[in-house]
Amino acid sequence: MGQPSEQASNACIYTTYCAFLVFGCLIAWQLRHQSKGEYLASLRTQKGVPLALNFIASALGSGILFTYPQISTIAGVQGLVVYSLASALPLLVFAWLGPIIRRKCPEGFVLTEWTRQRYGPIASLYLSALTLITIFLYMVAELSALQQIINALTGLDGIGAVIMECAVTTIYTSIGGFKVSFITDNVQGAMVLGLIIIGCITVGVETHISHDLIERSGYLDASLLGWQLVYILPVAILTNDFFISGFWMRTFAAKTDRDLYIGVGIATVAVAIILTLVGVTGLLAGWSGALGDPPQQSSIAFFLLLEQLPAWVVGIVIVMTVALSTAAFDSFQSAMVSTGSNDIFRNKLNFWWIRAAVVVIIFPVVVVALKSPSVLQIYLISDLISASSIPVLVIGLSERAYAWRGFEVVVGGLGGILTVFLFGLVYYDGNAQQAANLLLLEQGLYGNDWSAFGAFVAAPVGGLLWAFAAFACRIAVQWILAKRRGTRFDAFDKPAAPTATFYTGPHDTAEGEREVYADAEGVERSSVSIKGKFF
Repeated sequence: MGQPSEQASNACIYTTYCAFLVFGCLIAWQLRHQSKGEYLASLRTQKGVPLALNFIASALGSGILFTYPQISTIAGVQGLVVYSLASALPLLVFAWLGPIIRRKCPEGFVLTEWTRQRYGPIASLYLSALTLITIFLYMVAELSALQQIINALTGLDGIGAVIMECAVTTIYTSIGGFKVSFITDNVQGAMVLGLIIIGCITVGVETHISHDLIERSGYLDASLLGWQLVYILPVAILTNDFFISGFWMRTFAAKTDRDLYIGVGIATVAVAIILTLVGVTGLLAGWSGALGDPPQQSSIAFFLLLEQLPAWVVGIVIVMTVALSTAAFDSFQSAMVSTGSNDIFRNKLNFWWIRAAVVVIIFPVVVVALKSPSVLQIYLISDLISASSIPVLVIGLSERAYAWRGFEVVVGGLGGILTVFLFGLVYYDGNAQQAANLLLLEQGLYGNDWSAFGAFVAAPVGGLLWAFAAFACRIAVQWILAKRRGTRFDAFDKPAAPTATFYTGPHDTAEGEREVYADAEGVERSSVSIKGKFF
């Protein structure tokens, strides 16, 4: 029972990484002559099932072995079901909004490209900064989780696995770009599905439940936190998914809208099932006595359960962890490089500088990851940022909101964060330090008060209020300037097509059509120059 030997653990970890390295390099070598455009993205080329495997691999990561069992030990079955559905169902937004954005911005491969065309470069750079920060935080969280998991499963220092993972994914991603990440995710996604099935069978067979603990645990009872999570988690996860460029790159990679519907639909169901099964281990840990009598809350419930199981079961979990983490991490790497190249450098960087960027970004990620203890807190910080910014951004998808500008998006996003601080001042009776800590959600998500709930209400509502106030001020200033200059007040004039707001594809009139072509380096461009307005 318990941990495998140090030699067996090392062999399991490094054999898995070596297999991924060989496979990734073989694929990358086949793709070494691709154009810059193919390196950064893979537009309209993928069928439904490969897309599904990619969405599954991108939506999961080794951090799920901490967060979902933990919520089971805190909010029981209610919290687990809410968390699993709140994590999986937001994927459907890519099937809903993806076709719309693909028509409005056919030459894009990330959401920020549509933002540039709809709101102008300032709003685009603002969103790009938030996107890159979010991806950076997710990369940090992934490596931090991997280090802690390897330590918990084997007793070894997880730094070795972190360095191995960074080396493996950096080598094949720097050579093959997005496409190699897409192909390897297919294999890793299929591996995860198989290992989850094997893991469920073995845990079910080997775990012994104490029926008396089922009643004493309270896991079957509803709770205040469980009801709070019904609101918090959908808002946090749905808005945060908009910042994950890897999802958008896979959305734009769909060959047809039908393939996108199929891929996202399969992935949503699979992710919901996988996350629920992983979270159930927290319930089993409590009911088996691994968490004490009565069961106590624990962020390592999954690993305490494994201590009661044979070492070979731990070996399967180690391989699953490596597959999960590698699939998620290489997706974040390719997403960060593609987003930075497109948004900051407009895809004009030399090919070798792009490849070098894949290597360079690893160093700060590793340094921060090794000092970051809380995986959940990292996610929560990015969730609060997205909850402030995304509601004001998506207003521009409506063709009726043609007067909405980038100014409102930026003011609303920043105003949402400020509103969280103002809420904290009121909630904590003027204590500025505690209000500032609320911005980082240092008390976590699972407290016994209303602080986290209030923060996730203040962020989107405050963002919208600030945005509408900014809209009113901008309109007032433009009206005053028009009166003083004796010019026509045109703030509410509907812009002429084609724009990122109104373009709907090849069925537009001839005057509004856009021809999409690939330039000399393979990067897709539009025959019409489209510039969104910030003010």
